[in-house]
Amino acid sequence: MTTALPFPGFTATPTRPAGPAHQASFDELGDPLSQVTFVVVDLETTGGSPADCAITEIGAVKLRGGECLGRFETLVNPGVPIPPLITVLTGITEAMVMPAPRIAEVLPALLEFLGGAVIVGHNVRFDVSFLDAACERHGYARLAQRRVDTVAMARRLVRDEVPNLKLGTLARHLRVPTEPNHRAMADAQATAEVLHCLLERAATFGVLGLDDLLALPTMRAHPSASKLGLTAALPRAPGVYLFRDRDGRALYVGKATNLRSRVRSYFSGDDRRKVPQMLRETVAIDHVVCADAFEAAVREVRLIQSLQPRFNRQLKAWKQYSYLRLTAERFPRLTVTRVAKADGGITLGPFPSAGAAHLVKEAIETAAPLRRCATRLGRNFVADCDAACVPAQLGVASCPCRGHIAEADYAAVVDTVRRGLGEEPEVLLGPLETRMQRLAESERFEEAAATRDRLGALARALARRRQVDALRGAPRVEIDAIAGRIELRYGRLVVADGPGAGPSTTDDAPDLALPPARDEIDELLVVARHLDAHARRLRLAEVEGTFASPRVSVPSYEPVPATTPQRPFSRRGR
Repeated sequence: MTTALPFPGFTATPTRPAGPAHQASFDELGDPLSQVTFVVVDLETTGGSPADCAITEIGAVKLRGGECLGRFETLVNPGVPIPPLITVLTGITEAMVMPAPRIAEVLPALLEFLGGAVIVGHNVRFDVSFLDAACERHGYARLAQRRVDTVAMARRLVRDEVPNLKLGTLARHLRVPTEPNHRAMADAQATAEVLHCLLERAATFGVLGLDDLLALPTMRAHPSASKLGLTAALPRAPGVYLFRDRDGRALYVGKATNLRSRVRSYFSGDDRRKVPQMLRETVAIDHVVCADAFEAAVREVRLIQSLQPRFNRQLKAWKQYSYLRLTAERFPRLTVTRVAKADGGITLGPFPSAGAAHLVKEAIETAAPLRRCATRLGRNFVADCDAACVPAQLGVASCPCRGHIAEADYAAVVDTVRRGLGEEPEVLLGPLETRMQRLAESERFEEAAATRDRLGALARALARRRQVDALRGAPRVEIDAIAGRIELRYGRLVVADGPGAGPSTTDDAPDLALPPARDEIDELLVVARHLDAHARRLRLAEVEGTFASPRVSVPSYEPVPATTPQRPFSRRGR
């Protein structure tokens, strides 16, 4: 089919329908390159700046799967004189363009021809800048199509083989049939042939989809780019991936919503210090496809725990996990420890570090005057009447070891702490909130901020404990989600067999007298965060046992942005 247009040289001759125009979607980016529609564009102009120069000729070739779908070619009357140097270079004279249509007449047909295809050009920014300028002058939106630059591709794929990256040099080196001659259609055809040659080269680096092609200019410069072929089998689906060394040991485990895109990003934009060393040692990349990102997050945690890959920072973090215990002594106190014990005391945690545990400890001690000394006070202890310890002298702690508080009165303080750590969080949070507001009103903002940090840490610890206890206390919970039904056993996700499937059974009830172990808390938090984030899209289908939290919620305390005309601190329920 040939369409008659205003000027004899202005023709668009499609040989096969290219489909409706649309903006590329995420799924389309993952299509094989053989299914992607490209439009190779070349322009001839009166100069190098779109601000004061104009287009004299347009040539475009539409391609898909190596087949030509159509051509677009026309001279354009620039409305300004053509410099002699440009005439010598291109052979286009003013007499040739005088009867040609103006760019305003050409744009509608050209934009229709481009549609939603990927624009390709040799130094594509130059051509697109002129088209964008023309679109803006005549009331059209700037071009939104994705772009591929054959100069950038050649720089990554054949730079060491050619003296320069000019189109004529590449055409001769790659032995394409068309020789560029500074005319739009010939140069567009030559660029299309160079593109196909470069795509063949790129395939050896695992460039098989449009997303791979768009990322290629940054990937080839990576020292480990030769290993990009290891990513060829990775799907564009959620899952977990494992980098392995020559002995098959796991170097690193990660999760992704798009396995292929995430793993290939290590060869381009990932500038973490240990990534180059990890890639040098990598000889294989395994993967496990998951139903959704939630399952991927759970499998990642389990694989890190079981394989202990040395490039995962989580391994070092586990060594720092700490607990905060209210001891079961005659005069209980708060201690930070690495090990949780079932001795009748109350334990919070684990926390990501001893520092985080100490921050919560300071919050509780600010709200309730527990003793802070480490003196052992057994059943036969007799109080010494000497001077009290420094915290007691300052009035911020009790001092039963010096007889400055009766045992019954101290028991009342401990009971307050127990209730605050249980179903009455307000008895601990309330005094801290009052102190914070009083300090803020007195314009002692640094002290108020420190109190706020302690208050927020305690509130988060209490809220997290409630979430975790609710999950651990339910033998079986089934939840309907968009991706399907989720089944939890004592807070742990039931997944299909395979890497990261977890223990052989999830029916073993945890010891609720103890807080979660280090290898349990991470998965419980992944589950809790997922349920919180997607609560409105989840439906509780079936519960065995009890799946509930205490009625009174734990408030959350966050700083208010300085631009908000409110009090310096806010309180909201959670």
